[in-house]
Amino acid sequence: MREDTRSRIQEVALELFTEQGYEATSLREIAERLGVTKAALYYHFKTKDEIVASLAELWAAEMDGLLAWVRSQPKTPQMRRELILRYAAKLREPRYVGIARFLERNQTSLRHHPRIFRMREVLVGLVGEMSEPDMPPATRVSRFMALYTLHASKWVAGDGSLTEEEVTEASLEVALGLLEP
Repeated sequence: MREDTRSRIQEVALELFTEQGYEATSLREIAERLGVTKAALYYHFKTKDEIVASLAELWAAEMDGLLAWVRSQPKTPQMRRELILRYAAKLREPRYVGIARFLERNQTSLRHHPRIFRMREVLVGLVGEMSEPDMPPATRVSRFMALYTLHASKWVAGDGSLTEEEVTEASLEVALGLLEP
C-alpha cells in the first residue's frame, strides 16, 4: 500500500509540475489534488526535491538495468540497434513519457538538480558502451544523438502537426539511421 501511495503522489506531482511548472507547484497543491492532508504527503515526501529525486531514481534504475544488459553484450551493430529499440520502448511507457515531458518543460528549474545530473550520467554511460576507443569523434556524437533523438522528438509533437505516434516512429527511424554513420 505504501508504494501505491508513493506512486500516486509521484503521478500527481508529475502532472502538476508539467502543467504549472516545478517552481509554481506547491506541496499543498499536490496534497489537495490527491485529496490528502499535507501531513499524509509529508509521510512519503518532505519536499518537492524529494519527489523529483524519486522520479529521477526510478528512471535511473531502469536505465541501470539497460546499461547492465549493454555491458554484457559484444559491441556490434546488432547490439546498438537493440539498445535503441529497448530504449525507445522504455520511453514509450506512460510514466517515462510523463517524466520526459516534465523534464522538457522544467529544464531551467532542474538544470543543476543532482539527481537529474545522474540521469545524464546514465545516458553518457550508454553512449560509452556503444563506442570504441579509436572511433572518430563524429561517430561518437552520432551515437549520442541517436539516443538523444528519442528524447528531443517529444518537443516536435508539441507543435500539433504530427501525432505522438508519428513523432515516435519518425524519431526511432532517425535514431537508427544515426547509429552507423
